[in-house]
Amino acid sequence: MKRNDFFVIAGTILFLLPFFASETVYSFYVDFNANHGMIMSFIKFALLATFGEAIGLRIRTGNYNQPGFGLMPRAIVWGLLGLTIKLAFVLFATGVPTFLSYLGLENATQIMKGNLSAEKILVAFSISLLMNVIYAPVMMTLHKITDTHIMNHGGKLSCLLKPIQFGKILGSINWEVQWGFVFAKTIPFFWIPAHTITFLLPADFQVLFAALLSVALGIFLAIASLKGSGK
Repeated sequence: MKRNDFFVIAGTILFLLPFFASETVYSFYVDFNANHGMIMSFIKFALLATFGEAIGLRIRTGNYNQPGFGLMPRAIVWGLLGLTIKLAFVLFATGVPTFLSYLGLENATQIMKGNLSAEKILVAFSISLLMNVIYAPVMMTLHKITDTHIMNHGGKLSCLLKPIQFGKILGSINWEVQWGFVFAKTIPFFWIPAHTITFLLPADFQVLFAALLSVALGIFLAIASLKGSGK
């Protein structure tokens, strides 16, 4: 373990400590999160998902940052993706129970408001399944495109003002890894079970938990990168 690892661990503890030690800070977070969900989604993913990518970089190279990595543009992109993730949470958490009721599972919406039960787990699993099958591959591919765009421009913040060459980048993606690992393995074996748990949580904590899971995404991306490079 390097000296930087101790600094990162200490910094993480100091950042999180006020939320556990101060009732005022925690209450402010809960209130702000309840009243400004989209803003908080941007902040959570900008911080936590970028942190996850930094951990992924540490796994690949031994460093949390390096020239060309582009922490700032990555944070902004993750914040914007966080807005779409919040949107997906609202759409699927609302729409899937309605669809299940249409299929014959009566009161699916009310089931999600009740106590933990087999039916509630079934509904939460259904929400997670459909969200990860329909939305997740699109989001993951968009993230791969923006990630490549940032690296192609040396990690400079100005890259966010330049047009993204979608066709060229899509053609350069290693689809064997993107499909065979990112889609075919992480979605069914990690994201669907993890988001089933997410949708069993109170609504105010769902996006926070999802943002925390994005740290795991950074690790998965690191593994995918290693697979793609043949290491």
